[in-house]
Amino acid sequence: MSLEFFDVNYDRKQIKPGILHFGVGNFHRAHQEYYTNLLLEHPDQAGWGICGAMILDRDEKIFKGMTDQNCEYGLTVFGRTGQDEYRRIGSIVELLWGAENPAAIIDKIADPDIKIITLTITEGGYNLAKETRAFDFANLDIIHDLKKPARPKTVFGYIAAGLRKRIENSAGPITILTCDNLPHNGRVCHDSFMAFFEKADETVYHWARANVTFPSTMVDRITPATTEEDITKLEKYTGKSDRVPVFCEDFVQWVIEDNFAAGRPAWERVGVEFTDNVAQYENMKLGYVNSTHLMLSFPGFLAGYRKVNEAVEDKRIEEYLRQYMDLDVTPYMAAPPNTDLKEYRQIFMERLLNKSVSDQLARLCFDVANKFPVYSKHPIQAMINAGAEMKRVAYFIASYRLYLRRGADDLGVPYQVVDPGLIDADQPLIKSHDPLEFLKLSCMADVDYKKSQNFIDHYLEYCAAFDKQGVLTTLESVIE
Repeated sequence: MSLEFFDVNYDRKQIKPGILHFGVGNFHRAHQEYYTNLLLEHPDQAGWGICGAMILDRDEKIFKGMTDQNCEYGLTVFGRTGQDEYRRIGSIVELLWGAENPAAIIDKIADPDIKIITLTITEGGYNLAKETRAFDFANLDIIHDLKKPARPKTVFGYIAAGLRKRIENSAGPITILTCDNLPHNGRVCHDSFMAFFEKADETVYHWARANVTFPSTMVDRITPATTEEDITKLEKYTGKSDRVPVFCEDFVQWVIEDNFAAGRPAWERVGVEFTDNVAQYENMKLGYVNSTHLMLSFPGFLAGYRKVNEAVEDKRIEEYLRQYMDLDVTPYMAAPPNTDLKEYRQIFMERLLNKSVSDQLARLCFDVANKFPVYSKHPIQAMINAGAEMKRVAYFIASYRLYLRRGADDLGVPYQVVDPGLIDADQPLIKSHDPLEFLKLSCMADVDYKKSQNFIDHYLEYCAAFDKQGVLTTLESVIE
């Protein structure tokens, strides 16, 4: 292993914030800040520094750690081939905490120098009701923000209050740019904020319709949570003391719909891709990255592995994943411009084997009832409609059933199922001795499995085989 050091290569005193970012977590600091930090080395981009906005009580640790370090921190990038980097990141030039001074965040939204509001508020942060996927006005924090707009609790309340003041200040149009990992994220972001604006303030709503854009994006970079143990290890490895360090993989991608209301940074100079069609990049990531993670989750965990890289080092699991991507995903995938799908698949397999940033398989198994409709439902239905070979998908569905039913892996190690997307009506289907009943699970019920006898035959075969010979021995018959 080798470690190369990169210090901040611009005068931070000359940088002014043109972006306000909500959600200054690890992913943001490894992704958007990484790109922006590189861009600020270009003198003509000095107006695109970032002001961070933190609005949750649990943000206190990072806020105080960042503040004590003049908003700088270290990003350690672990390469797939052992070529690592330590980068000092200085692109956050101001940091605000709502618990301390909510008015400062509202004022910053109204500042004419702020041209873009970016968000990493997680997939759940867009406040969609599970059943209808409409904006959830029953959320108690939303009710509070509608009643007390001057003391907001949510990102919706903050931005509505800030835009209200921006209108008063004649500060001009603005872009709200989501950087969260969900399909059609620009449309989701638009619909959530506009629903809130319409209810909260008719003036803000009508102004936003004409003066706010919501571009879609695709983001990708594996960035683990940083534990206290990680902080100690990073300090020992880099020789740098840091209260709030971040570490990540070397692969990074950011694709943005070029639809900005008031100008934008020249991020394309540092590798960001701008396009008028983010969907094709999004479909590629969903098909290869997100759905393949699901295909790995239960088989790897039930086999007794706990880390992603450990599971993929098993040649049987590696071959299963490669066959899935090559035979089950690629026939239905259109390559985005300047993209080699074979190379993309190979790089993804290398990413899975990067032990320095390896994820916990338990996290991949978490909340699959909510992930499945997003990542896997439509590709599986497309395969069924095409009369495709279904054995790898059948193996995955059978392993999901086993995971929900058994409570211990093939080595006898017990585990707790954490799948909050399941509903009460799912429990009898999980417990049923008839495997076909499981296919009626709420998250999968609208997939027409019975249209494929190939799927049904393999699925029943694997459900029976798991009890007799375990997950990995059964997998050998899948990949032969």
